[in-house]
Amino acid sequence: MLITHDTRCALDTVVDLVNTAPEDDTSPDGLPDVAALGEFVRTHKISDVGVLSEFDLSAVRKVRGRFAGIFAAPDARAAAGLINELVAAAGTTPRLTDHDGYDWHVHYFAPGASVADHLAADCGMALAFFVVAGEQERLRRCEAPDCRRAFVDLSRNRSRRYCDSRTCGNRLHVAAYRARRKEAAG
Repeated sequence: MLITHDTRCALDTVVDLVNTAPEDDTSPDGLPDVAALGEFVRTHKISDVGVLSEFDLSAVRKVRGRFAGIFAAPDARAAAGLINELVAAAGTTPRLTDHDGYDWHVHYFAPGASVADHLAADCGMALAFFVVAGEQERLRRCEAPDCRRAFVDLSRNRSRRYCDSRTCGNRLHVAAYRARRKEAAG
């Protein structure tokens, strides 16, 4: 599957956005205020965003929840339905652009769109490409019991199970090794 630079950036952005959501009622929100949203926008180099407000923060949190639903979708049909709703609500307006040193690429958000609509359109279309390619199962959640972070499995054989093999994967492998050693020792 060919993944262009702008699609990869949108995938990274949507994964990071979904992972800002609190995991439960006791964990903090990764987007606690407008300043954090501003930092998210700067970090992900989201273009054409004006002055951010509490309204933007609330709208982005709602979009984030809808994206989380796509990662949890049981099949391609369910994911497609959620993506269609999200992208349609954003009022997509595909257009070619070359800005900030990047070659020609497609933006799906309308000029002057809110940051929430921008994210819904561009990131929604990036996820749509995976459904169209028959790769919806690559949109995953970490299989570590104490982690449910979202990620996109870009491995050749679709075998990635953890959001980060150096943390979640390694932790589980070490625990399994120790359990085997303890069992062998009697």
